[in-house]
Parts: sequence; structure tokens; C-alpha cells
Amino acid sequence: MFPRFFFRAAIALFLSFSTIIASPLALTTRAISGDDYANLALFEQFAAAAYCPGNNNVKAGGVKITCPTGNCPLVQSDDVVAVYEFQNSLLTDVTGYVAVDNTRSLTVLAFRGSKSVRNFIADANFPVGPTDICAGCTAHQGFWLSWVEARAGVLAALKTAAASHPNNRVIVTGHSLGGAIADFAAAEIRKSGVTADLYTYGAPRIAGTTLSNFITNQNMGGNFRTTHKNDPVPRLPPLALGFVHISPEYYIGTPNGVVPTANDITKYSGSVNLLGNTGNNPLNTDLSAHGFYFNTVGACGADEGFEFKE
Repeated sequence: MFPRFFFRAAIALFLSFSTIIASPLALTTRAISGDDYANLALFEQFAAAAYCPGNNNVKAGGVKITCPTGNCPLVQSDDVVAVYEFQNSLLTDVTGYVAVDNTRSLTVLAFRGSKSVRNFIADANFPVGPTDICAGCTAHQGFWLSWVEARAGVLAALKTAAASHPNNRVIVTGHSLGGAIADFAAAEIRKSGVTADLYTYGAPRIAGTTLSNFITNQNMGGNFRTTHKNDPVPRLPPLALGFVHISPEYYIGTPNGVVPTANDITKYSGSVNLLGNTGNNPLNTDLSAHGFYFNTVGACGADEGFEFKE
């Protein structure tokens, strides 16, 4: 774990480069619809559940998704059963689950955020390299490798779930590193001809314009990239290194610990905009903002984790 001073200094240095590049804002929508708000809050709870070890220990017949820390009540109140889990991979420790929500007719793929030293190494691996998502598409190699390690098992589990629940809506979600991996997963699922909605929270940038625009424009499901106030993670890797975001952004402007309303969330379009999370002072970072979106996302891992703690 980095000492607080050096960790903050490193983040500030990286983020200072982000102000070098600017791009005009395409569209702005102040206050979101009630349906969008309800979905953002719900799928953040599925992402939160990926931090809970009990949900990553699937037995024959599946296991009901629960959060002992009480931060996924909407999920727990539904009939949600995890049908596949993945964890402790050799290189990146990518972890998460595939679950079926029988109450809402959903199949949900959720990825956990950074929690282990191997996760953190994946985060810090800034060099880009090739992917097989689209022609000429390069990406952050740490995030890409995390998806590649989970890919075969995840896609097989989704195929099995689709056979028994063919009418389910497919959702891909994750927080932090989990959101970055979710980007790749959603892109690949959509390429196979399956519509999938993508919900991420506090996710970093994963690629340059070619791949980010490809995912933005797939038109096989909605993109809901959610950020919070001065969360530093969505500002990394820096714009100056050629990284941009998937569009649109749903920006939460409330202070830490305050549950946002629909009126507190603004939708910004464009791979780069300076009015949402990126537009905040790069020297004004708040690690606590990374952990709180609609609740404390990583609460299940608070005693064990490596998740961007101060």
C-alpha cells in the first residue's frame, strides 16, 4: 500500500496531464429519467455484490446473491442466483459472477474492482497493445489481460444461461477495475449478436479513440458510464497518453455519503468533455468519492481489500 502522501502525489501528477487535451462537449442532459436513475442504482448494487466473497463461491444449483454489509438490498429482495463464478486467476485475479435475476428477467455479469496486489498490478500496467475486439483496436493491456483470463468461462456461462432463460435482458456491470473489464466484456457479447447494457461506476479509461468509439457506437445496448464528483480513477490513464472514455457519462455531483437523486445526475456525451468528472481540478482528488456512488460500493471488501484506500 502506498503511503497517503505519495499516492496522492502520483495521482495528481498523472491527472495534471489530463488538462492538456480538450474536446468540445457534444450534448448535455441535466437530470435523468426516473427509469435511468432506477437502473443506475440497481446495477451499482450488482457491482457491489461482486466484492462479497460468498457470491464468488458458486455450488451446484447456484447460490443466492447476498451482501452481508447490507449494500445490495434491491438485489437481495429479488430472486437472484449466481450460476457461475470466477476468481483467483493466475495473473490478474479477475473476480466476479454470472447471475440470473428471476424477478426482473435479467442475466447479469458483474466484475469486482481492485482488491488484490495482482489487481493493482493490472491497473498500473499502462502500456497499450492489440485486442481482437475490432480492427486496429488497441487497449490498456492490464485491463485487456484481465478480460482475456475470464473470457472463455464467462462466455460459456452466458451461453448456458441464455439457453434456459432466452428472453432475459443481459446486463454487464462493474466498479473501478471491474468497470474497465466490463467494457471489454460488453463489447464482445454485443459482437456475438447479443444485446447487452453496460453499467460502470468509477471506471478508468481503457483505450484510445478507435476502440472507445467502437464500443460507444455498437448500438447493441445502452452505455451508462457513471462517475462521481472528484473520483480520481475515471481520470486515469491520462488523456495525454491517448486514452479517452466511452460515451456517454452520467456524472453524480453530490458530496460523499449523500445518496444522489435523479436531479443530481447529469448526462454528458463525448469521449472527452471538461464538464463532468474530467473537468474538475486535477489537483482536487478525493479517494473517498471512488468508494461511494449510490452507497459504499466496496463495503464487502473493506476489511480485506486493496481498493484505492487512503
